[in-house]
Amino acid sequence: MALTPTKKIELGFKMPPFNLPDTISGTTITNEDIKGEKGTLVMFICNHCPYVLHVIQELIKIGYEYKNKGIGIVAISSNDVVNYPQDHPDRMKEMALSLKFPFPYLYDETQDIAKAYDAACTPDFNLFDADDKCVYRGQLDGSRPGNDVETNGSDLRKALDMVVAGKEVPKEQIPSTGCGIKWKE
Repeated sequence: MALTPTKKIELGFKMPPFNLPDTISGTTITNEDIKGEKGTLVMFICNHCPYVLHVIQELIKIGYEYKNKGIGIVAISSNDVVNYPQDHPDRMKEMALSLKFPFPYLYDETQDIAKAYDAACTPDFNLFDADDKCVYRGQLDGSRPGNDVETNGSDLRKALDMVVAGKEVPKEQIPSTGCGIKWKE
C-alpha cells in the first residue's frame, strides 16, 4: 500500500461535470443532481482502502450533518475492478447499504471523472462553493491508520462551515493522503 497524496493544483477550477451510475439506487446521477445550494463535496473513495475504512464513519457523519446545511455530497469510486474486485459496483452497493451512506456512491468505470478531477488517492476531497468553484482539496483531518490521532473531520468540517457561511476558505491546505487510485492498464 503506497501512500499517495492529493495532487496540489490551482484552486478555483470549475466543477467538472459527471453523469455516472449510482450503485445504491441504480439510477444515473449528474453533478447538477448533486449540487447543493451552498456548495458541493465530491469525494473519491473505494471499498478496500485502509485509509478510507479508517475514516468512513466520519464521512458518513459529515454526510448526515451537512446535507441539511445546503451541501450536496457524493462519493465516487474509480478503481479498476478487474484487478480490485472488492471495489466492484455490487460490493459498493453492499457497503453503502450496510453502512447507511447518506450520499450516492457512484461508479466511474471509464475513470474519466477521476482524471477530470485530478483525483490521485482515496480518500480525495473536492469541495466546491455555490458557484461551483473548487475551494478545498485538503485532508479530512490529521488521522491516519496507526497514528493515534482522533478521526474528527476537523479540516474538512472547517472548510465546509466556511462554505456554508459564505466565507472564503483559506488556500493553505494539507493534502489528503491514502491509497493511490487503481488505474486500468
